Amino acid sequence: MGRQLYTTTFLHFATILFVSRSISALRFPPAPPTTTNDLDFIRTSCNATLYPDVCFTSLSGYASAVQDNPARLAKLAIGVSLSRAKHTATYLSKLSRAAAASPAVHDCVSNVGDAVEQMHGSLQQLREMNHRRPGAPAFRFQMSNVQTWMSAALTDEETCTDGITEEMEEGETKTAICERVADVKRFTSNALALVNTYANNGA
Repeated sequence: MGRQLYTTTFLHFATILFVSRSISALRFPPAPPTTTNDLDFIRTSCNATLYPDVCFTSLSGYASAVQDNPARLAKLAIGVSLSRAKHTATYLSKLSRAAAASPAVHDCVSNVGDAVEQMHGSLQQLREMNHRRPGAPAFRFQMSNVQTWMSAALTDEETCTDGITEEMEEGETKTAICERVADVKRFTSNALALVNTYANNGA
């Protein structure tokens, strides 16, 4: 019984660790209880995205940690998008190892892998900006990098679905790939919108 409990606890910890590493740049202070103002900030910010319902649902659970801080919100949104992209990259990689895998799947693995790298770089840049003063030249330069990388990530994801749509035969696998990557695109699009809002308001 004790051994089983230890194994269950270990697996639970490993799951939490995996998620935490995906959003490792989100170094927020201890979160106070969530307030209406915290949720209103998330909701208002998400209204500037293309997929506001997806945005609010995915980010509102962190409202007490974000509070009304646009930098934290941008990092959180990228972290959530990165986590989804990693899961999709793993799924595509497994598909690509099949003997009958379409060349478009191999291309898609590369595209989504590039998107993961772009988002990881964006988080790293934002982490390094923790003490940058909004409006300063260094802030504008580094935010420009983040905007460029997040835009490139979205382009990589779109390239993936374009290739799958044009080159792959109709079927369940094609549909599943398109749905999974479309999901990642929604999160990446939202993250880019929140990054743009932060960059424009802080410039």
